[in-house]
Amino acid sequence: MSTRDFIEKDYYGALGVPQDADAAAIKKAYRKLATELHPDKNPGNTEAETRFKEVSEAYDVLSDPKRRGEYDDARRLFGAGGAGARAGFPGGFPGAGPGGQPFDLGDLFGGAGGAGARGAGGLGDILGGIFGAGAAAGGARARSQAASGPARGQDVETEATLSFDEAVLGVTVPLRMQSPGSCPTCAGSGARPGTSPHTCPVCHGAGVTSRSQGAFAFSEPCRNCRGSGQVVDDPCPTCAGSGITSQTRTITVRIPAGVKDGQRIRLPGKGAPGRRGGPAGDLFVVVHVAEHSLFGRKGDNLTLTVPITFAEAALGTTLTVPTLQGTVSLKVPAGTASGRTLRVRGRGVSGKGRPGDLLVTVEIAVPVRLTPGQRKVIEQLAEEMDEDPRPQITAAVRGGGEA
Repeated sequence: MSTRDFIEKDYYGALGVPQDADAAAIKKAYRKLATELHPDKNPGNTEAETRFKEVSEAYDVLSDPKRRGEYDDARRLFGAGGAGARAGFPGGFPGAGPGGQPFDLGDLFGGAGGAGARGAGGLGDILGGIFGAGAAAGGARARSQAASGPARGQDVETEATLSFDEAVLGVTVPLRMQSPGSCPTCAGSGARPGTSPHTCPVCHGAGVTSRSQGAFAFSEPCRNCRGSGQVVDDPCPTCAGSGITSQTRTITVRIPAGVKDGQRIRLPGKGAPGRRGGPAGDLFVVVHVAEHSLFGRKGDNLTLTVPITFAEAALGTTLTVPTLQGTVSLKVPAGTASGRTLRVRGRGVSGKGRPGDLLVTVEIAVPVRLTPGQRKVIEQLAEEMDEDPRPQITAAVRGGGEA
């Protein structure tokens, strides 16, 4: 991410949230937009794909407190009204154009952007000019190595929908996604097959050029090679010289046991490949979990409701109840009230620590229709069980509403 990106791109606008939005609001807006714009739901829609990338880039910055702070600081410093005014020069920077016009950001950061722009140009170069061209030149040399050296690949995000059982127990799934990758025609060189790039004659392979303007010295990505240090005379017809194409690939991913709905899993090195030998980016998988017909979930515990008869609740019984790994026997003590929860240890979600439990809630099932024989037996039971189960309520009724 270049400094110029921080200044020119409105990440809050991309997500449709105000600048004071909290982390929860940012995450909610991102999930909604990512679901609507995901390439799997919009095949062949380049506009949706572009918006998906913008939304993902915005979320990567705003979801990281450190990067969000840097972004906000850069926007405040170089926002509307002129970079010079923001830096404390009401009439613009010394050496600005006629009439005290503020600096052109294209002069400050270079028109290249893109590859090699990270760390190039920016306020550090301005301060370098203030304290001497020697310091600025030293910074330029350091930045030139970064510009022409290996570059880390982009992070990629995709979604996976799992069944309840798969989320609890873990599963290996194939994921099909579109992401940038090395061009298969030129193997990432950007040059037409049979040709090869050559060292840039302007920056001599450094990827950065330096120039002076008044009392200031500036370094910026080389405009001739766009900061890569290499020039392609005969571009590859497939990737137009970039060395990168959008590719559809399928990878096999292991989803660990115990993931929750909406959880974002990071898989290091599974994202887009790096440039010039740099490391690959990371893959982020947003998990969606379907509901189960029997089980619910509370943290690492599974929940289950089981109906029992009045006789089983009164006399006690042993039930055979299902779990996600088979069945278990559960003893119901005599005199169990409807709504009581019994615990089966270790039959819940297997996370990183101790497995959760299965929480079984028993509810007495009341028959809707009774046969004459059943009614007679229940009436006899009612006569035998003459104990009042509601003594406080009965006393309140008899006492005129006061227990």
